[in-house]
Amino acid sequence: MHRAKRILAVAAFVLLASGSRVFAEFSALHGFFEQAVALRISDDKPTKHKSYNMAESRLQLKGQYNFSGDNLFSDWQAVFRYKGDLTYDAYFGGKTDFEPREANLSFGPAAFMDVKLGRQVLTWGTGDYLFINDIFPKDYVSFYIGRDDEYLKKPSDAVKLSFYPRPLNIDFVVIPYFEPNTLPEGDRLAFFDPFQGGIAGRASDRHLIGPAAQAENFEYAARLYRNFGSAEGAVYLFRGFDKMPRSYKDEARRQLYYERQDVFGASLRGPFAGGIGNIEAGYVRSPEDSDGDDRLIENSSFKAMAGYEKDLGGDLKAGFQYYYEQKLDYGAYKAALLPQDFFWDEHRHLVTQRITKLFKNQTVMVSFFNFYSPSDQDGYVRFSASYDITDQWKVTAGTNIPWGQDEHTDFAQMKKNKNIYVRIRYSF
Repeated sequence: MHRAKRILAVAAFVLLASGSRVFAEFSALHGFFEQAVALRISDDKPTKHKSYNMAESRLQLKGQYNFSGDNLFSDWQAVFRYKGDLTYDAYFGGKTDFEPREANLSFGPAAFMDVKLGRQVLTWGTGDYLFINDIFPKDYVSFYIGRDDEYLKKPSDAVKLSFYPRPLNIDFVVIPYFEPNTLPEGDRLAFFDPFQGGIAGRASDRHLIGPAAQAENFEYAARLYRNFGSAEGAVYLFRGFDKMPRSYKDEARRQLYYERQDVFGASLRGPFAGGIGNIEAGYVRSPEDSDGDDRLIENSSFKAMAGYEKDLGGDLKAGFQYYYEQKLDYGAYKAALLPQDFFWDEHRHLVTQRITKLFKNQTVMVSFFNFYSPSDQDGYVRFSASYDITDQWKVTAGTNIPWGQDEHTDFAQMKKNKNIYVRIRYSF
């Protein structure tokens, strides 16, 4: 919260300093109120509550100010957008929390340039629930307990510069404050704890160490993109930190940390075989373990995926994806392991399927999404159905069913968190 205020102070200074006269117009306030509950359907639940893992009330408000003004050189316009969530969480005994998801100022200092300063949700890439070059933070707790998909993407306090020269478009992002993925901690969701050698709940006592808030730890991301006919191609660059704590800081003290990371990638998305196809790849470089022979630090890797979606008519859509990941310098990695270490395979394969069908004049939507990894022998089924009762009222129900054999793989570690959920929303 304090970090967002500092960036907004800079944004306000830029706005006020840019014109001698300033005019402001406030747009209508919108939002929703939502009640959500998720009941557990798994056995052996080592978490805070055995019968449920979500029971919360949420109020979201959003609006914007449109600014305009003039100075000695030209007229200018700017937009301040705000979106914030107030939640009452019965799971943690009635804990109240407030999160500003958006609080940013957008303006165009030149015809070829846009600037956005402040708290914002950043996203790019072509995957459906799969991310290679989208290195911005995610909330996987929200994902597994049944919150709306909006909450998978976490906001960042950032400066985003967009340029539009004739050959291509460029997005450049500076993130001064590191924001990690939100991961299970054992109180709401059980997960695999390498220090305990199995799935842990409240008994977990691992410690996650993030980078210090200083200039040398700023993160930088860039996307260069352009259209090729009806297709869009992009190149991505990132220098910062892994959003997952995969490396060991101090084994004796049960400390994991977020290692430095560079990502170089590309993607292409466009019409293909009567539908929409996409391909994306990325090289993830581990500068702290360039040879891959340090067992405590995550190796470099290569990732790629291909996807296809098609409208089959009758309000029915289907999509498929194939994802591949290879751990580089695998021989050095295997040679450095100790006998008691858990180890990862050199190759990981993952396929996904999405089917979406609309009914009753498109007021009812049924969605099925399935992850399956033949290499890890695990998977994750997500099913949901929503009904727009009126323009204001909407009810959504669904289920999350992760499964698998080895407890340390991505989906198998979540298998004790199976649930069914219901959300009722009133929008205004």
